[in-house]
Order: sequence, then C-alpha cells, then structure tokens
Amino acid sequence: MEASEPVRGGMRSFTWEEIGQRNGRGPAPQERWLVIDRKVYDISRFCRRHPGGSRVISHYAGQDATDPFIAFHLDKALVRKYMNPLLIGELAPDQPSFEPSKNKKLVEDFRELRATVERMGLLQPNHAFFILCLCHILMLDVAAWLIIWYFGASLVPFLFSAVLLGTVQAQAGWLQHDFGHLSVFSKSRWNHWVHKFVIGHLKGAPASWWNHLHFQHHAKPNCFRKDPDVNMHPLFFALGKTLSVELGVQKKKFMPYNHQHKYFFIIGPPALVPLYFQWYIFYFAVQRKQWVDLAWMLSFYIRFFLTYLPFLGVKGTLGLHLLVRFIESNWFVWVTQMNHIPMHIDYDKNVDWFSTQLQATCNVHQSLFNDWFSGHLNFQIEHHLFPTMPRHNYWKVAPLVKSLCAKHGIEYQCKPLLTAFADIVHSLKDSGELWLDAYLHK
Repeated sequence: MEASEPVRGGMRSFTWEEIGQRNGRGPAPQERWLVIDRKVYDISRFCRRHPGGSRVISHYAGQDATDPFIAFHLDKALVRKYMNPLLIGELAPDQPSFEPSKNKKLVEDFRELRATVERMGLLQPNHAFFILCLCHILMLDVAAWLIIWYFGASLVPFLFSAVLLGTVQAQAGWLQHDFGHLSVFSKSRWNHWVHKFVIGHLKGAPASWWNHLHFQHHAKPNCFRKDPDVNMHPLFFALGKTLSVELGVQKKKFMPYNHQHKYFFIIGPPALVPLYFQWYIFYFAVQRKQWVDLAWMLSFYIRFFLTYLPFLGVKGTLGLHLLVRFIESNWFVWVTQMNHIPMHIDYDKNVDWFSTQLQATCNVHQSLFNDWFSGHLNFQIEHHLFPTMPRHNYWKVAPLVKSLCAKHGIEYQCKPLLTAFADIVHSLKDSGELWLDAYLHK
C-alpha cells in the first residue's frame, strides 16, 4: 500500500516519515500532525484552541502522542469526540504503532503497567486526604494572624508569623498542584474550579499561568526549548552537559557560568518568587486577559492587607509580604529543582514516554517529613509517569516502577533530601566547568 493513499472508510494512510515532517519546523512549517492510537490528527489550527495551551500539544507535533494523551486526560472518551474533526487518517498497515526508533518492548511494558495501575485503583483519590491538607493550611493561616493579634507586632511574633505564612504558601503550592493535575475530583471542571480558589485566593497567582508553564514541563521535562523550567539556560545558567558544551563551543557567555554554583544562591532560591514571579504573574494575567484569574489574585492581596494592615501598618504589611515570599521562594526552588537540575538536560530526542520521564527526574527518600515538606514530590518519578495520580498513592506504585526500570536496565535514582539539595549545586558546578573548558579550548 502506498503512503497517503485512501484506505477503507475513506481514510488516508501515512508513514512515520510523512508525519515526522509535520512538526511545525520542517518542509511544511505551518502543518502540525500527531498520532494517537494509530490515528493521525491535524492540530495545525486546533493547537491555538487547545484547553491545555497551544505549546504543550505542539511539542508532540510530528510524534506519537498516545502515552501523554492517556497521562493528561481524565475523560478520554469526551476528549476523543472533540478530536474527531481533526482526524485526517491513520498509520499505514505496514507502519509500527509508534516511531521505529522507540523501544517497542519498553513502550508495551509501560502500557501494561498503566493498565495495572488503573486496575489497582491507584488513580482514585482519597478525598479525606485532600480535605485534611486544606484544613491544615487554613489552620496555619489563622494561627499566623492570631500570633500578631495576641502578641503584637514586635520582632519575634512578626518573624514567627512570617514563617507560618511562608509554610502556608509552600503547602498551598503543593495543594494547588494537586488540583491543577486533576488529581482530586473525577470531573476536570471541578478540579479547575477549586484550583482557581487555591492558587488564586490562597496564593495570589493565576491558574492559567501555572497551567501554561507546568503542562509543558510535564510533556517534555528537561527538553530545551520545550520545557519552560529550563529556560534559564543560557541567559542565567548553563544547564546539562550537552548544552553547556554546546554553549562553550559557540563562544557564548551571558554569565560567568563557571561561578554559577555560587551565584545560584543569590539569583535562585531567594529571588525567583519575590523578584520575578511576583510581578510577572500580573503581566501574564493582564496580557492574556485572564480576568477571572486576576480577580482571584486580587482577592488574596485584599484579604492579606485587610488582615495585617491594622496591626502592622503599610510598611510592616509590605515587609511581611516580602518576607513570606522570600521564605516561599527558597522552599519552592530547592524542592522543585532537586528532582530535575541534576538530571539529563538536552534537546528533545523523541524517546518513549517512560524514558523521557526517567532521564529527567529522580526521587528523594520517603519519610513523613519529606512527604509533607515536598508535597510528595519526593516521588517525582511516579508523579511524572502518572501526572493525574493522587499523591497519596505514589508510594504504592513505586515498587512497580522500580521493577520495570530493573527489567530494562534504566537507572531509578532515589537519594536523601540533603543529598538532593547538594546535587543541585554540584551539577551546576560541573556544567559550568564543562562550559569553561569548551569556551577556552574547543
């Protein structure tokens, strides 16, 4: 059968070579196709209307997107109805179900693991768990105010209140992450509604901004130009062995990267939230006309200032807010980067879903403290493989993931918390040295 000829039912058939050219960058730069369960879809126009954002779906243009499609969507039958108008054909009978370059046995084994996870009910949430998470956040928030109200605005209660409010922000960050990943309710819209409340009213950030960035990160973690979490390369940091050497060979020097493991402590954990996120989220909401998100954000700031202004005055309230953001920023950066920066960072090589996630993520040892401190993101591997899985079930699927890694000779990294923190610095030092060597000698 010739490629692109009509097949039964009026459907056209395609080869992987044809599909691979429709990636938005090839001979037909305006065309974007992808494959799901052997069906070929033209997303060239739809990508702009994609509920998850245009970029996250475009990152799979020219590729098989079956596993990410299954991973990200709850009601797949409903989504497929919306996909029907995009269907233009299917893979030719002589074509494999996914790119020939991918590990066939690994893909099949992971899909069997996914089926096992579903049979075990590990994608079903325990609502009591998330209610307790929300309650403990609200209790800490109230306790912070009570300390100022009862003890006054002197230095010790001010600092103690700031620590509690910083904890509220960190823990609310983990909780909004649950709703953003559709991990709490069976209906997507219910998750979206509560997500707006938690990230908007409890944290003062827009849900649309988080969705725009975070879904891309999960689709292609640590893939330069596709994962926005590594966009600090090359302007601020040289990340990954391959990219750092490439930067050096090109004689590019935006920063003294050989010292990046030092200035990370200045422009990284302390500064990300208070000096960047704090203003950019407002720009994002206004620029994209996300008025509902903006209203939720403003409700946070109105509540915060009405709560503390009578006790602390304008300067004291602004100082408290800045200190809280500083605490939150350190907490957020160390936890979120310990699983990714030390791992493989490169351009997208279009490997299978399992390998994509394993090469970009690592775990941190389980303990009650680590689970709470990181919002269960110490199970980053399991979270990336099954992004809609409720976090209280990660520990249950971990042995199955380890077994699959062992079967295929894939490293499953798990380390102590402090080691994970130190590895961020070590990896920055290593990539900085690789850049310097290439910059001077290659």
